[in-house]
Amino acid sequence: MSARVAFPGGAGAHSAAAAEALFPGEELLALPTFRAVADEVELGHVEHGVLPIENSIAGPVSETHDLLFESPLGIVAQTILPIRHLLAGPAEIPLDEVRMIRSHPHALEQCRNLIARLRNAVAVAAATTAEAARAVSAEGDPTQVAITSLRAVELYDLTVLEHDVGDHPEAFTRFVAITTYLQMQRDSSAGYRTSFSFVTDHRPGALHRALEPFARLDVDLHQLTSRPIPHTPWRYRFDAVLAGHPLDPHVRQALAEAMAQTRRLLVSGVYPE
Repeated sequence: MSARVAFPGGAGAHSAAAAEALFPGEELLALPTFRAVADEVELGHVEHGVLPIENSIAGPVSETHDLLFESPLGIVAQTILPIRHLLAGPAEIPLDEVRMIRSHPHALEQCRNLIARLRNAVAVAAATTAEAARAVSAEGDPTQVAITSLRAVELYDLTVLEHDVGDHPEAFTRFVAITTYLQMQRDSSAGYRTSFSFVTDHRPGALHRALEPFARLDVDLHQLTSRPIPHTPWRYRFDAVLAGHPLDPHVRQALAEAMAQTRRLLVSGVYPE
């Protein structure tokens, strides 16, 4: 019996391709938003969800980071996909006549040069790149276009106005599989990543004291990003990814020492690299 896997957007979303890569042959469920995916996983209506968490150009996907911190969900797998952005609309049109560009905020962030060129157009955020394509197709107004994927262009019968509109020719997005538990079993032949979040005291040197054990114990931090804490202006939490598994002795010791130096430390994912 196949397990259901949720992802945000329609069949044309980049997340759909990631879900297929992570769970080949499983039943896929398209949902409208990132939060809807997290909610369905938390409620047990689907076994896994797939969300983008980091782009090689635009950086961390804040919404995914926040959903993981706010929920009891954990990361159990990841995949990295190359991302190609297309500019597409209902019909061929000179680019200087475009008045609206729809896409997900992260895609808009990755296409700054294009948006700067289209001086008469306003950028409008969509829940996903696939939703942007669907909305543009439904409106049928040639002056409204979308930054989206080739899959979405084909799905919604759009016309490609320009290929490869990202600011950089090679961009990649890291997608994660989330579920209601952490997968602590490990294959000794595989490398692992551990993601975690922590909150420090608001005093000088607090961040240094939290990070010092990782440097001293030779634990490599692959990512460290800060996110504001709601209802506490100018206070932040930190999300990080380290190389290793929590059961590795040096990783276990580093996490324990960091926990002693922080107000809160939460491991949110353990997965093969």
